[in-house]
Amino acid sequence: MKKGQICEGIVERVSFPNKGIITLENGKKVVVKNVIPGQKISFSINKVRKGRGEGRLLQVLEKSFMELKEVPCEHFGICGGCTYLNLSYERQLDLKEQQVRELLEPVCEAFRQRRGGKSFDDIFEGVKASPRQFAYRNKMEFSFGDSVKDGPLSLGMHKRGSFHDIVTVCGCKIVDQDYSDILLAVLTYFQDQNIPYYHKMRHTGYLRHLLVRKAAKTGEILIDLVTTSQITGQKQERLLEGLKDKLLQLHLEGKIVGILHTLNDSLADAVINQGTNVLYGQDYFYEEILGLRFRISPFSFFQTNSLGAEVLYETVREFIADAGNGRVVYDLYSGTGTIAQILASVTEKVIGVEIVEEAVEAAKENAKINGLQNCEFLAGDVLKVLEHISDQPDFIVLDPPRDGIHPKALGRIIDYGVDKMVYISCKPTSLARDLEILQERGYMVERVSCVDMFPGTGHVETVVLMSRVEK
Repeated sequence: MKKGQICEGIVERVSFPNKGIITLENGKKVVVKNVIPGQKISFSINKVRKGRGEGRLLQVLEKSFMELKEVPCEHFGICGGCTYLNLSYERQLDLKEQQVRELLEPVCEAFRQRRGGKSFDDIFEGVKASPRQFAYRNKMEFSFGDSVKDGPLSLGMHKRGSFHDIVTVCGCKIVDQDYSDILLAVLTYFQDQNIPYYHKMRHTGYLRHLLVRKAAKTGEILIDLVTTSQITGQKQERLLEGLKDKLLQLHLEGKIVGILHTLNDSLADAVINQGTNVLYGQDYFYEEILGLRFRISPFSFFQTNSLGAEVLYETVREFIADAGNGRVVYDLYSGTGTIAQILASVTEKVIGVEIVEEAVEAAKENAKINGLQNCEFLAGDVLKVLEHISDQPDFIVLDPPRDGIHPKALGRIIDYGVDKMVYISCKPTSLARDLEILQERGYMVERVSCVDMFPGTGHVETVVLMSRVEK
């Protein structure tokens, strides 16, 4: 097995989130992304390490028995956004369940063999479906660029496996029609004006990203154009005024409540706020989750599947209610305080800790909107903030970033010795690592439930209820 070698093989299985495993004739294993179990593929070896290879998909030679005859999205396979749209939704859920089981069952079973307890089959509750398979996202970040080198202006998602090329995803199925209408209006406007996109290698150009957010419940829409400062003065004023007028002329199902312009001169290929101006309306919109109302700014973290979030938060609330309604609940890595406010009805006091100050301020504002008096939100690193909280927790909810919890912070959390904890994870590989530590320190997994917040993709949320069995 050598770098650059072209091989063929059948995908045996897919590990989280989309790593296909192929065994070559010599017994060596190769990992290839963006494939489906049962496919026969050709691929090139681009890395070899310790006898294991990584490959890049070249072609699907034979379809898997699992695949649909017709894929519901015209951009599938070209756009880098979705990986599982060529499967029925039932098969998507089955595949995600298998991947989570593969990661968590060995961890839980190792504990059971040493110390007893229920089998994984008894505690694993499978994957709960998203209420919507399509048109479920409430946020999209589109990129400006071209679909081929020096081609016409495009606006959409990166091509699969490409850092530069952009696919204009006017038929994207994970958002509703309003997103496509807004995307095409913005794209044709700037094509007519002959405005250049920001070239990541040359660092020249104006157009960078288009951020669109739409609430599932209220239908309110926030649109934010992200550009460099390479066009200024009256030319930029006329340009933005014309864009605003074109957007407001659209006949949309939802209602535009804000049109914004954000400056970003950073070198990173990401939406970074270096100053935002309101071109129309306001710089926020409202969404409703489980009867509560949340004010969301363009850069606030909020679950991208609003209806799926209701399923997720109902699951968390059920886990806590079954655990006995602690008097004081810590919501660590609390973001904009959504979970804390959902839990406010089943506990006496919730203390949220979040490192992003903007998110903490949003959490405080939302608690006021919802008339909640028993929520407190603190800004700072979890490890440092915990040292200064006088209220001791009866119950802890953990909802960390994708990479999980820093070992020092996890140790501090365990030292509280609470009887019950809930861990919410969007990356089961990080969850499996942290569960090993939690179990070694005396916690046992009681319930595991997944929620499919991201249909069509390889991602899934996992909720774990743990109880302390050893001091």
